[in-house]
Amino acid sequence: MLPRPDGESALGRPQFLPPREIGRDPAMTQSDEIPADRLDAALARLKAALDQLESVVAVRLEDDLSSAEMDEELAIMQDDRARLALELDDAVARLSGLEKTREEVLRRLDHAEAGVVAALESAGGGEEEV
Repeated sequence: MLPRPDGESALGRPQFLPPREIGRDPAMTQSDEIPADRLDAALARLKAALDQLESVVAVRLEDDLSSAEMDEELAIMQDDRARLALELDDAVARLSGLEKTREEVLRRLDHAEAGVVAALESAGGGEEEV
């Protein structure tokens, strides 16, 4: 059975090339084959491109890992911030309570001082110390 020009057999199935013919243009002749130095140059360019691709992928993976680490660090900081905000609110409330207590103590001390001064004045007959 002879192959048809469109690459299919008479039964409509594609013709498969033998392994030695894979990658060759059927229109190429022996004299049209790529010289070894051009092939080596193309392989070198391919290797360089693959090396560059690997480098880019490695950097991307590092960025993704560092992004994940930053996301984790951000979550930790947000938790710490929330905890510190609660502690600050508690400290402010406690300070407010202490200030009210201080004002009450000062008021009572002023009242007690006035009582002591009045008692001393009444006991001393109104004499004042010099």
